[in-house]
Amino acid sequence: MLEAARQAVPECPFASLSTNKVYGDAPNDLALKELETRWEYADESYWTGIPETFRIDQSKHSIFGASKVAADVMVQEYGRYFGMPTCALRGGCLTGPSHSGVELHGFLSYLIKCHLTETKYNVYGYKGKQVRDNIHSLDVARFIAAFTAAPRAGEVYNIGGGRANSCSILEAVTKIEDISGQKMIYEYVDQNRSGDHICYISDLRKMKAHYPRWRITKSLDDIFQEVYNSWNVRAAVAQ
Repeated sequence: MLEAARQAVPECPFASLSTNKVYGDAPNDLALKELETRWEYADESYWTGIPETFRIDQSKHSIFGASKVAADVMVQEYGRYFGMPTCALRGGCLTGPSHSGVELHGFLSYLIKCHLTETKYNVYGYKGKQVRDNIHSLDVARFIAAFTAAPRAGEVYNIGGGRANSCSILEAVTKIEDISGQKMIYEYVDQNRSGDHICYISDLRKMKAHYPRWRITKSLDDIFQEVYNSWNVRAAVAQ
């Protein structure tokens, strides 16, 4: 696709949806501290999250993550080598009301779906305190629009909800229970997913510095409520 773009429309902005999985399990090498409901970075320099300069090699990736590394680097290379307006967007948990999560991908949507359908949700390892940041699909689209309006060549951005939109699985369970008034059915499995991040928060400072008019417009509470409402509607239509 990059070569087709170079041949046909090299001036057209090219935004590639990469993933935080390009970092493999390297973020797990950071010192962490255990809090009541989540893991947290022990080094305060990571308070704002993982920056784009964090290493992406010499770590364990899933096959999915490894394929994304290859695409990520190619997007950068076409920008730097050919001067094309490209960026790789290393997504955290991209979600929203139309998200159809499954057990191993799209944890927030899948967790809420399980809650509404009274399906047992499996929590894999790390005491359920593993942390993810969540960003609404609308805010992802808004950033792509901002990049398209003022593109740069060969850029990389971590795109996620940042610290404000971060939560652990335990915190997510509490939040959905508060919304529905019902208890979550879940079981703890004392085996983490291979290569899974213990604590991952996207550092958004570079994005905001390059595109200061862009910001997160959908809070974590907004996301939970919209996904919950969406699954309710889908359940009603299915009946």
